[in-house]
Amino acid sequence: MKNPFRSTRIFLGEMVGELQKATWPTRSELRDSTIVVIIAAAIVGLFTAISDFSLTQVVILFTDLVN
Repeated sequence: MKNPFRSTRIFLGEMVGELQKATWPTRSELRDSTIVVIIAAAIVGLFTAISDFSLTQVVILFTDLVN
């Protein structure tokens, strides 16, 4: 029977090794990227809200015309 603790230890060792090879962003890079993501999310949210409102008004207009 295979020892599950051995495979877990091997996995964790390899994971730590890969994380040490990774390049991590500096504080300023992280801040700048976060600002870009927040602005992009706000723009997409605003576009979605305007589109939803506009389409709702069009549907209401057509519904009123039918009645």
